[in-house]
Amino acid sequence: MQKISWLVAGTGLGILLTAGATALAEKQALSPLPINELRAFTDVYARIKQDYVEPVDDKKLINEAINGMLTGLDPHSAYLDPEAFKDLRVNTSGEFGGLGLEVNLEDGLVRVISPIEDTPAFMAGIKAGDYIMKIDEAPVRGLSLSDAVAKMRGKPNTPVVLTVLRKGETKPLVFTLKRAVIKVQSVKSRMLEAGYGYVRLAQFQDRSTEDVARALEGLYKENKGSLKGVILDLRNDPGGVLTGAIGVSSLFLPDNVLVVSTTGRAPGSSEKFNSSSEFFPRDGKPLPKDIKTVPLVVLVNAGSASASEIVAGALQDHKRAVVVGTQTFGKGSVQTIINVGKDSAIKLTTARYFTPNGRSIQAKGIVPDIEVEEATLNGVTGDAFRVREADLDHHLSNPQGGDETKTAPAKQGQPEAKLAPQPAAPAKAKPEALDKDGKPVKDEEPLRPGEISLKKDYQLQQALNVLKVQQIVSRTTPVSEGGVAVATTTK
Repeated sequence: MQKISWLVAGTGLGILLTAGATALAEKQALSPLPINELRAFTDVYARIKQDYVEPVDDKKLINEAINGMLTGLDPHSAYLDPEAFKDLRVNTSGEFGGLGLEVNLEDGLVRVISPIEDTPAFMAGIKAGDYIMKIDEAPVRGLSLSDAVAKMRGKPNTPVVLTVLRKGETKPLVFTLKRAVIKVQSVKSRMLEAGYGYVRLAQFQDRSTEDVARALEGLYKENKGSLKGVILDLRNDPGGVLTGAIGVSSLFLPDNVLVVSTTGRAPGSSEKFNSSSEFFPRDGKPLPKDIKTVPLVVLVNAGSASASEIVAGALQDHKRAVVVGTQTFGKGSVQTIINVGKDSAIKLTTARYFTPNGRSIQAKGIVPDIEVEEATLNGVTGDAFRVREADLDHHLSNPQGGDETKTAPAKQGQPEAKLAPQPAAPAKAKPEALDKDGKPVKDEEPLRPGEISLKKDYQLQQALNVLKVQQIVSRTTPVSEGGVAVATTTK
């Protein structure tokens, strides 16, 4: 438990924090040093020191060389200078200062992996896939990721202006935000209808499993008894600590069944993680008695990554839940944090992870059991503007082969085989909507970030319909151990 308590699997986090820097070197023999390549490196180093237009600090050159080695491997390996290493440790605790953005560096720009719910960036409308080109008046191109993050952070209530490039927009968008102390509320819940509960998990943190358990307990209490079904919403959840993913899966699965396995070259990187109540200690306080069998739907989309994909894959493979939504991000790799020096580290990809049935989701993602598109904008779905793992430069291939899942080009209309809200007709052909009294109905405001609205959220509506179908089927079909009876759906 102590070892895996530091294992995290998010789009921006996906890592294993370890204590030492030399364990791998001590346990496996290194190949002979490439003398010619090292000579070329020292020649370049000396030439820069001697001839560059301005003096360059040795520390800067070495740090940039290390960073270049790592970023050239894959999108998730990186060098963490003291400031970045500190930020990483703070982020996993769920409380830090700034704007509330998870970011990485791509093509010289800061790309938004995901805005964290209920933060200044999220409420301002910054979206996953946006590219930050300026912070205040300073161009981002040329800055390291840690330097860019440092510019976005500052004292609470101080302003910062972000200039953002967004696919589909003809000119940059400008956002003025106020910094805040970010206290991430990763779990939200509510009753959708009598008997049907909803739990939203925005990010996997150290305390997320306990928070989900508490939310479920509250729903049972509000319903004054057993629930007819639960929706676990993992849409746009970028991941987080792996123990959170195992714990959330364990809430719904029987004890001691496989949740996820990892495979790598380094000793100790190939492991199996089973469900267990040890991942959500509750001081003897029991969970709702039927939580292991209550009908369950997991909502996902292209913004669901890593730890989210672990949970969706585990519940899907064990036939414990029906996965509804669109294909997920496809980050199926584990990163290990290895200390180098006193207060810096490297984040190195050391393993791939696999679902209980042995599926690798790297560059593919989890395919939902029932595909339901998100709401459309002028006939184009929200997923059309997202970036997936397979779109990133230097991404790892899927060891099982097959087609990688890249972001499809935006196009008008929806495939007929998918459940999708139909694009609105042109304004001139749209009849005027009337209420029951014959009065014109005003157009509804669009769904605000973080808002839970059954009336406005098409995917959520369909998830609830799936639960109701499960209720009908389960009345005549026995519930199997570790799973729920579901209706067969043809996509």
